[in-house]
Parts: sequence; C-alpha cells; structure tokens
Amino acid sequence: MPTAASATRCYALARASALQAEILKHFDVYEFHPVVSKLQVYCSEDLGAFYLDVLKDRLYTTAPKSLARRSAQTALHQITHAMLRWMAPILSFTAEEAWAVFARDTTRGSIFFETFSALPSPNEALLAKWARLREVRDAANKAIEDLRAAGQVGASLQATLTITAGADDAALLRSLGADLKFVTITSAVTVVDGSELAITVTPSTATKCERCWHYAEDVGSHDDHPTLCGRCVSNLAEASGTGTGETRVVA
Repeated sequence: MPTAASATRCYALARASALQAEILKHFDVYEFHPVVSKLQVYCSEDLGAFYLDVLKDRLYTTAPKSLARRSAQTALHQITHAMLRWMAPILSFTAEEAWAVFARDTTRGSIFFETFSALPSPNEALLAKWARLREVRDAANKAIEDLRAAGQVGASLQATLTITAGADDAALLRSLGADLKFVTITSAVTVVDGSELAITVTPSTATKCERCWHYAEDVGSHDDHPTLCGRCVSNLAEASGTGTGETRVVA
C-alpha cells in the first residue's frame, strides 16, 4: 500500500508510466501524430485538470520541508524529466531549452544524449481505482458547477458534498479518509450508503480560513492566529520548527 502522503504520487507516476509505454510503441514505428495527441490530452486532463489541481493545496499550505510537499515535488520532478524526453523528438527546440534550465547538473548537455526515464511499471489496480475516483470527482464538479451557475457558491471550496454511492464506490471513496475533500477540492465531504451514485451540494456554513481558503469550523479558535483554521496553524508550527504539521495520507 502507498505510504503516507504518497498515494496520489504513486498514481501520477503509474499514469506517466502507462503513457510512456504507449508513446514508446508509437516511436518504435515512427508514429508521431498519436504522440502529439496523447501528450496534449495528458497535459490538459491528467495534469492540468486533475493532478496539478489536487496538488495546489499541499504545495501552498504545508510546511516547505513537510513530507506532503516533498512527495509532490518528487513526483513533479520525475514527471518533468520523463515528459521532456517524450517531447524531444517533436518539440525539439522547446525540449532542449527546457532541459538546459531543468537539468543544469547534467554533464551531457543536450537532452538528445538522454534515454527515456526508468519509470516504475504501471500498477493496473491503482490506475483502475483512480480512474473511478476521477469519474466520481467529475460528477461532483458538475454538481458544484450547477450550484455556482445558480449563484449559490463561488469557489468549489465553499461547497460541502454529500455523496450517496453503492457499496463498491462508497468503499472506494472512504478509502481516502479525510483526504477525500482535497481530491474533490471542497471543504467537507460525507459519504452515504445508497443504491446508486448521487451527489448533493450545499454551501458551507463554516468560516473561511484566510490562508488556505477552506471553510472550517475551527477558524477563530486559536488566539495567536484568529483568522486561520487548525491545520494551517499546525502547518505554520511545523514550518517554524515549533510543532508538527498535518498528516496527509492521500492528496
């Protein structure tokens, strides 16, 4: 099982590994157009619309040297290394310019002296799990957008979700524990057993933390930081070396 703060990292690397396997098959037979298409989808959907979106909170709010933040940085470093190699045969000048900045420590100079990254083998069970989680997340995003269009919420963090799901989906969602709210980018999520997937969105009645922008019941309960939530207070304590930060298990 993934260790603390590494579940999304494992998924992101598994997804990158699966894509690299597809890309190398295309390169073997000199098929470049499918690579362009898959790279575009990967950057916009897998990274922009999901992984980078989920990472924002831990990168912005956890302590600089926290396990959660370093885990995210490790994944981004590995993915960038791999992606520049995928791009090189197609976006040669762009990849070369990026490599000059990104890999300043290399003694070989050009990216065209590099080989493809040795990514871990794709974990099919992990890919299937997160594919379903992303489907549920997409459904939640649609429900939030409907409420936003009606003017009842602004950002998704203002929303509170109640997800009714069948046994398999409910177990899947509950496996993320408290980190489910970070995957859905909402302030609170409750999973309810039911016969089929249904998502209810309500505006949060809690107070907005001015640091992480989550709506939390404990904002204002800390005398030294009256406008911050409890987890932000703990993360600031970790950053200053006076305490421990929050534990991020999944996202």
